[in-house]
Amino acid sequence: MEVAAAMHQQADWASADTPVSEVAKIMQKNDIGAIPVGKDDKLIGMVTDRDIALRVVAEGRDPAKTTAEEIMTKGIVYCRTTETVEDTIHLMDQKKIRRLPVIDDDKRLVGMLSLGDISHAVGRELSGELLHAVADHHP
Repeated sequence: MEVAAAMHQQADWASADTPVSEVAKIMQKNDIGAIPVGKDDKLIGMVTDRDIALRVVAEGRDPAKTTAEEIMTKGIVYCRTTETVEDTIHLMDQKKIRRLPVIDDDKRLVGMLSLGDISHAVGRELSGELLHAVADHHP
């Protein structure tokens, strides 16, 4: 099965200069835990609810004055619509990540692929292996 068939379509993204308070509102409105960050028409990182908790709240920073770029996780990992879900599972396993932005042949963000999407698209054994792999405690 191709990623295009399993992903959530039309993913929201934030520009690098978007205040974290606005990023959190997008997450709340869409009931999601991660937002890709773009700058100069390229994906440059990802802001997760964990990034907000650890890099803003725990550090006592003002979410209205802190930008997405300041707290994002850099080095974004993504997949393409034409990749197989099985290949994407291996990538998520290797990188220990739970969500992937999905880009098309024109390198445009067209969706997001999450553990939940995968669990609905493939069998229990394969999705169970991925869940176990990404949920392991960090050394």
